[in-house]
Amino acid sequence: MHTPHTPQSSSRRTILAMIGASLLAGPALTATPAAAVTAAPGLDDPAKKEIAMKLVSSAENSSLDWKAQYQYIEDIGDGRGYTAGIIGFCSGTHDMLDLVELYTRRKPDNPLAGYLPALRRVDGSDSHEGLDPGYPDAWRRASQDQVFKQAQNDERDRVYFNPAVQRGKADGVGTLGQFTYYDAIVMHGNGGDSTSFGSIRNRALGRAKPPAQGGDEVTYLNAFLDARVWAMKQEEAHSDTSRVDTAQRVFLRNRNLALNPPLDWQVYGDSFHIG
Repeated sequence: MHTPHTPQSSSRRTILAMIGASLLAGPALTATPAAAVTAAPGLDDPAKKEIAMKLVSSAENSSLDWKAQYQYIEDIGDGRGYTAGIIGFCSGTHDMLDLVELYTRRKPDNPLAGYLPALRRVDGSDSHEGLDPGYPDAWRRASQDQVFKQAQNDERDRVYFNPAVQRGKADGVGTLGQFTYYDAIVMHGNGGDSTSFGSIRNRALGRAKPPAQGGDEVTYLNAFLDARVWAMKQEEAHSDTSRVDTAQRVFLRNRNLALNPPLDWQVYGDSFHIG
């Protein structure tokens, strides 16, 4: 049974339009020497990426078994319609629509294809019109299809994971720093509002320089996490900041900038371990 899935910010509605301009903008990206960009360890290393998926799943689904979440779907009452899948694609924030369109391009005859007109109508709202009662069951049937699983993986990477890693490497932060970026984008998106990832990063830059600009990595990441906590507290649904306080802060206090196991952390009072 899933615990309430941590909702993503409404800024996700604009993520596809904003991500190229917003996430990758700024002098740090263009001014960073190539050596500084390539020197940072990568969260995109397969073993590190697996750790990242487990860390996010511990917060989003109270489980390290992130691959069990392909079939996850429910309306958590956050005003974003259905939340589903490994990254919390939402029927009200466009990313679920993009996912189902990709799946249908790859496999036209699938359990979700018939719901595309309804998904287009409800995009931007919390409505279930045209989706109930059959959509959740159709999602769970589709989740048994490897083509749909791969589509979820690909959209996660395109919209959230790859941009976070690219921005983190450009800022010169290591694997832990890249993860803090990824987790922030998963929750807050990267739209234009004050709690989006870009705004969180800008708030941090006002207090500390990232390594790519000659700053100390630990000091900068503390500033980023401070800004992240501020953003979380602006919305009641995000007011429990344990995914930062008793997880990411723990790794940072231990100076585990490479995010090397063993890792021990807590989220919402539950304890987790990666050996």
